[in-house]
Amino acid sequence: HFSCTQAPGSVDERTPAWPASTQTAKPWTRWWWHGSSVTKAGITAELEAYQKAGIGGLELTPIYGMKGDEANFIEYLSPGWVDMLEFTLQEAARLGMGVDMATGTGWPFGGPWIDAELACKYVAHKKYELQAGQQLEEKIEYLQSPILRTVNSPDLRLDALTEPISGNSNLQEKALDQVRFEKPLPLQSLMAFSDAGEYLELTDKVDNGVLNWTAPEGNWTLYAVFQGWHGKMVERAAPGGEGNVLDHFSKTAIEQYLAKFEAAFSGREIQSLRAFFNDSYEVDDAQGQADWTPALFQEFETRRGYDLKTELPALFGEDTADKNQRVLSDYRETIGDLLLEQFTRSWSAWAQQHKALIRNQAHGSPANILDLYAASDIPETEGTDILKIKMASSAAHVAGHPLASAEAATWLGEHFTTHLADLKENVDRYLAGGINHVFFHGTCYSPPEEAWPGRLFYAAIHANPRNSLWQDYPALNQYIERCQSFLQAGLPDNDLLLYLPAYDRFATPRSELLEHFDGFLMGKRDTVKTAVREVAEWLQDKGYAFDFISDKQLAALALKEGKVTSGNGTYKGILVPKTEFMPLATLEKLQALAESGIPVVFHQQLP
Repeated sequence: HFSCTQAPGSVDERTPAWPASTQTAKPWTRWWWHGSSVTKAGITAELEAYQKAGIGGLELTPIYGMKGDEANFIEYLSPGWVDMLEFTLQEAARLGMGVDMATGTGWPFGGPWIDAELACKYVAHKKYELQAGQQLEEKIEYLQSPILRTVNSPDLRLDALTEPISGNSNLQEKALDQVRFEKPLPLQSLMAFSDAGEYLELTDKVDNGVLNWTAPEGNWTLYAVFQGWHGKMVERAAPGGEGNVLDHFSKTAIEQYLAKFEAAFSGREIQSLRAFFNDSYEVDDAQGQADWTPALFQEFETRRGYDLKTELPALFGEDTADKNQRVLSDYRETIGDLLLEQFTRSWSAWAQQHKALIRNQAHGSPANILDLYAASDIPETEGTDILKIKMASSAAHVAGHPLASAEAATWLGEHFTTHLADLKENVDRYLAGGINHVFFHGTCYSPPEEAWPGRLFYAAIHANPRNSLWQDYPALNQYIERCQSFLQAGLPDNDLLLYLPAYDRFATPRSELLEHFDGFLMGKRDTVKTAVREVAEWLQDKGYAFDFISDKQLAALALKEGKVTSGNGTYKGILVPKTEFMPLATLEKLQALAESGIPVVFHQQLP
């Protein structure tokens, strides 16, 4: 549901009229620069063609280069590259178009200036057993197993690479996805636990892997925690963007990453850049997980109030079932806090210094994505699941953001096989899910002199003049513009808030530590629908309008004239699906709202 008010004016009140057209009301598109091999003449020609077809703006994303075109590559963030960015902004302004840019090349954030200290990490552990009077004879060490994954270099051998990765040649051709070298990992902590319930920290008693300690009375289990290098590389990186993915849980890492942009943009005219973009969280679509950060023990104790080192058996699932769940939930909540505070908010604060917004695909993150979306000026979704789509629009409504965007029409078919009806159906689904700002995925810069089909991105749909559908794009784009102009002029008017029980997911043991939220609490590994999904589908099928809400968002709800308000939304009640685990503060907030007259419904049971 939505409401819309017509501004007063001279138009006859009996004559319906669409809101005024804006560049934001028009569809935008992701604009890939293969190898950043672009020219000013080519940029002008393409922008004019897109503007003529009804495109309102572009998101500039440098991507891998084309074989044989190496001589024309422009290194990312070099003076020559920033020249092309400045020219793009000037031409877009001349044509009345907007420009966003990805905060990096390919995905996720990373590059050659991200060294081992700033790169994403993982945790490893080993156990040792001692009895009273014994000393540990073996060395306390952990040798990292080697890994090499590439996109299209199956014959490449790990021994052909050297550290650091940035020092290797032909990185475009190698197309590295993940690299781990065999080497010993640094020790983070050594704890001893007795069968009587005692614990001792022994980290400072380790010298070059040798433990100088004799076990006192009792049987002792030693847990040694090591920090490894996840090895994830920037996928489909453009020239000058190849390298390590950064540590998303470290403020130092994101600040050092952004310092490269700061230096490149110094003295340049980029003020008309509207927003910086972040693609979906795909740090862990490699072997293992990036589930650690150097300050994790300290950050955990600050946030959760106890020392995680004293609960290592529970962290690794080897204590009682109850304690395992509690510690695992606290660990995952801490990871989510770090991703929100250290990464997302730091990135947003930096963008604000440049008077720019952030557009963020939070789905897939190991955190409650409603909070990550809400911390983003323009939350962006993708896919075809209407409930996943509503996660981004819900966060926009609850946080008061006027725009919620979507990566639309991604890989609907193979090259040049997508029909116009496919495009419209895909866009309509986003509009029905509360999205009001779609981006086609996408459009490749392609020099006019190159033979058909020109440059292609592997995930079709090719929204460019070389597509036979291009003659129909103006009509499709006008349809989208009219829909979005109406949606952007209105305000959300959903009736209910549906609580998202993230702590049920935090407390669910898995074979790995992190729990990723791929847009909705369903989990790719789950075969049974979650309770919240069942309730959401029932509401959707019965025509009830609702927004999802997180614990943090629920805590900030206000009361106004017998309803709860948040951001741009006013709601008549709150529905809590079957929930096992809920923070006490959330339950107390719900009780206070109920005592104030707000209907609060618990489905099936109290948490």
